Amino acid sequence: MKAGEPLVEISERSASLDFSELFHTHYVRIARVIARVVQDQARAEELAAEVFWKFWSNPEVQTGNPAGWLYRTGVRMGLDELRRQSRRRRYEKLLLLFGTAKSPEHLLFEEQEQQQVRQVLSALKVRDSSLLVLQSEGLSYLEMAETLHLNETSIGTLLRRAQQAFRKEYVRRYGERKR
Repeated sequence: MKAGEPLVEISERSASLDFSELFHTHYVRIARVIARVVQDQARAEELAAEVFWKFWSNPEVQTGNPAGWLYRTGVRMGLDELRRQSRRRRYEKLLLLFGTAKSPEHLLFEEQEQQQVRQVLSALKVRDSSLLVLQSEGLSYLEMAETLHLNETSIGTLLRRAQQAFRKEYVRRYGERKR
């Protein structure tokens, strides 16, 4: 909404779409999906709120499948945040050249398996990362297809390919996983 615009536009939009109901129905699950990606509940909640703000401020996306748009946008925002964090870590490593040492706790955190998984996810294609995150959240093939605008019958094949791409990238980066 631009400065000086009347608030009438907002109430007109709410008549066609019950935003409050949509928010209460999907906010917790979208925040949880994002949290699985970024591993920071507080940041995930902020990103989920941004997803709903983008939805609210863009009337063009409010038609069709709003839940699918919300989940897809949430996953993408989580992956974007993951990429930002990855870039930040690279810049922090450059600081080591100038004598700034990381704490042992920070080094341990970087070596944890979940960090490796997040890095691999950020290296994959957006569709593959999105499929894997949505599957880990327990979405059905139909829900995944609607969220990502894919054919439901191709979800199984696309998931297998995404899993293979994940394994290949994981092995390429970290070697075979020890059990």
